Amino acid sequence: MAGGLTKYRHLGRNSAHRQALLRNLVTSLIKYESIHTTWHKAKEAQRMAEKLITLAKRDNETARRSAQGILFTPEALLPKLFGELKDRYALRAGGYTRVLRTEPKDKYSQAPSAILELVDGPKDMRFAMTAAAVARDRELGKPHTDVTLKNVEKVIRFRKDGQKQLEDMIAKVGSLKLGTSNSAAVESK
Repeated sequence: MAGGLTKYRHLGRNSAHRQALLRNLVTSLIKYESIHTTWHKAKEAQRMAEKLITLAKRDNETARRSAQGILFTPEALLPKLFGELKDRYALRAGGYTRVLRTEPKDKYSQAPSAILELVDGPKDMRFAMTAAAVARDRELGKPHTDVTLKNVEKVIRFRKDGQKQLEDMIAKVGSLKLGTSNSAAVESK
């Protein structure tokens, strides 16, 4: 159906195979909180993951049964989904996941790759990058850019003790002395 309107990406698979693939990706996402896959698979898995977390926020028997039907290992992941993740996203109206484009995983196929991650978690890439930028600016004595200030606001908005967590991460990144080694290498060239 070239050029036709589709509700979702078919991913070159039949219906059963596609559903199994997406269920597997979402199960891995809930388990590890970050997965690396192709961009198209990540965008489709993102849709299912958002719906799954919305089910967890409802926290009733119907929602539990629906979530149990999506996850491949519900006995291991339902407590995390209906406990930790439900509490983490209680105040957030949506946008529980983030897709970040990356370099292709496979040098032969060159398929566009991406990282699908849960936001506000321990593996949140934006949180780590913002902490590194703030640590670098502080170490070099430079004022923060508008983008850095906006990212600081975004990463602490829905976190409990967000400012304290950010300061801890800044201290951790600052102890690595990343800013001075890079700037010294640039100045020596």
